[in-house]
Amino acid sequence: MKATQVRPTGVERTLGEDELIVTKTDPRGVLTYANDVFLRLSALVEDETIGKPHNIIRHPDMPRAIFKLLWEALGQRQEVFAYVVNLATDGAHYWVLAHVTPSSDAQGRLVGYHSSRRRPEPGPVTAISKIYAELRAEERRHDNSAAGLDASWAKLQDILGSRNQTYDEFVWSLTNGAY
Repeated sequence: MKATQVRPTGVERTLGEDELIVTKTDPRGVLTYANDVFLRLSALVEDETIGKPHNIIRHPDMPRAIFKLLWEALGQRQEVFAYVVNLATDGAHYWVLAHVTPSSDAQGRLVGYHSSRRRPEPGPVTAISKIYAELRAEERRHDNSAAGLDASWAKLQDILGSRNQTYDEFVWSLTNGAY
C-alpha cells in the first residue's frame, strides 16, 4: 500500500526507549530488509514491504527538500542523520531520528543503504516540526512540483544560513538540546 493512498489520522506511535528500526535497501531505495519494529510501527507485513520502495511510509508533512538533502549526501557516499516523520499504512505516524549510511561490497561498489532509526526526544521534534511546516508551506505555494522543491530547498538553505550551520550541525544541535 502506498503512503499517498493513506490519510493521516493524527494518531502517533512511538518507539520504545531501547527499540531501533532497521531497514536495508538496494541502491534505488527498494527495501531488501525490514526488522519487526519497522513492520509493527508502519502497520505492514513483510510480504508488503520487501521489494517495495522505502517511500511507502512517506508522510505528506515531510518536506521534499529533506529527501533531496538525504539523496545528495548519500550520492557522495556520506552518512546522513535526519529527523523524519513516517506514515503507517493505517494512517498513524511516528517520528524517528534516522541514521542512513551507504553500504558497499568488498570491492567498494555501492550495494545499497542501511538505516537505523531511534526514538527522538520531544523537544527536537517540536522544533523540527515547525521548520518542516515552513518548508512544506513553501512547496505548496507553487503549482509546479519542481519549482516547489527548488523554493523549499532555498528556504532550507536560508534557515541553515541564518543559523550558520549545515543540516548535520543543525540536527546535532537539536539532538543536544539547542532548540
